[in-house]
Amino acid sequence: MIGGAMPDDSLKGASEHEPREEWRSRWGFLFAAVGSAVGLGNMWRFSYLASEKGGAGFVALYLLFTVVLGLPVLLAELTIGRGARRGPIAALAHYGGDAWRWLGAVFVAAGFLILSYYGVIGGWTLRYAFEAMSIGFASDAGAHFGDVASGFDSLGTQIVFMCLTVAVVSGGIGAGIERVARIAMPALFLIMIGIAVYAARLDGSGAGYAYYLNFDLEKALTIDVAVAAAGQAFFSLSLGMGAILTFASYLPRNSHLGRETVVISFADFGVAFVAGLMIFPLIFALGMQGEISGSTIGALFVALPKAFESMGFAGRIVGGAFFVALVVGALTSAISLLEVIVSASMDAFGWARRKAALLGGAGVTLAGAWSAFRIDLLDLADSLATNLFLVGGGLGITIFVGWVMDDPVAEARVGSGGSMIHGIWRVLLRFVVPIALIFILWNSLPETWGKVRAIFWPG
Repeated sequence: MIGGAMPDDSLKGASEHEPREEWRSRWGFLFAAVGSAVGLGNMWRFSYLASEKGGAGFVALYLLFTVVLGLPVLLAELTIGRGARRGPIAALAHYGGDAWRWLGAVFVAAGFLILSYYGVIGGWTLRYAFEAMSIGFASDAGAHFGDVASGFDSLGTQIVFMCLTVAVVSGGIGAGIERVARIAMPALFLIMIGIAVYAARLDGSGAGYAYYLNFDLEKALTIDVAVAAAGQAFFSLSLGMGAILTFASYLPRNSHLGRETVVISFADFGVAFVAGLMIFPLIFALGMQGEISGSTIGALFVALPKAFESMGFAGRIVGGAFFVALVVGALTSAISLLEVIVSASMDAFGWARRKAALLGGAGVTLAGAWSAFRIDLLDLADSLATNLFLVGGGLGITIFVGWVMDDPVAEARVGSGGSMIHGIWRVLLRFVVPIALIFILWNSLPETWGKVRAIFWPG
């Protein structure tokens, strides 16, 4: 070990003077954790990558990297959160001393940055859902999105979305976050399955399945596809930003962390996989395959509205349900991001939950206002957050648990008993996962730097 840090019980945050909230049920925690992982990226990015990078071969690689990369980091965050029962900054200090507060601060900064632009996109989903169920979809989807995504219209919907997020988080773990998650996530699953069944009944849907799940072994065995699958497996689980760690801090001591890790990981995969079964058959059946692109925003807010508009009244029903599902995915992710900020503020300053939620939500909204006016800056913030903050945070947590934290295996085994798997977990965290994350980070730098240069040094 480097340092062999022991839990530091002298680091008493203000929030420790009163009992910490807990989840009311195991399912409440699982729905909230899956809701944190399931976001707009699940609705498109996984499906698009699978269709473009080997189909079923990519899916197999994704599952492999979920087991080798995603599960170990997920279990690491769950272990630290449940053991310390504090937010990211205080939790890292609890096990590693003040020298490791910086890593918790990286988590909070990542959550703040992501939520600053995620609230803008969440506002767009709200508007599209409302319009789908009231006036229908615009005939010129591209021009309409240009209006929705710019100026004070975008700022207004961002504020509405963030007010909803603040309201839920202000309600607390049981009465707020858990109550919403127990309703929202089953509703999301049912909506997605319903649309997938509807799409399967349309003429021409078979071409969509073939496009999505083609098996191209030669393409799937390239370095490019392996990096894409590894990156998606990591990003999809909301790792490296403290959301899972924070949610775990409200778990009872006897929770079975190994079991929860597996459930969260494969529920997240299930949502991403079903999204492809929902979207591609629909697009191909309606002859809109020419609109497919790698852009999540372009696909969700231009290509699919075009498809729904061409369906007439049925499109308003199906499209309305689809955008309600997007609202649910965006809201549950935003709730987890704000909770990271709220928990850290309560630990550091002793604030009441409502005060922390209001101030945190207001700060995030103000910081993200710029992305309501410039979509290129929003795209840059997304690249910085996912390619640098999340991967960097994930790398930090693997080093911390693998080399610094004193006997994390003993902490992880609480509630689940001994297992050889935990020993393998420590080996993965020490050697395999850090190397993979460094490789992902290195390969993502050219893309991120290209966006920085295009905005600040064009030409």
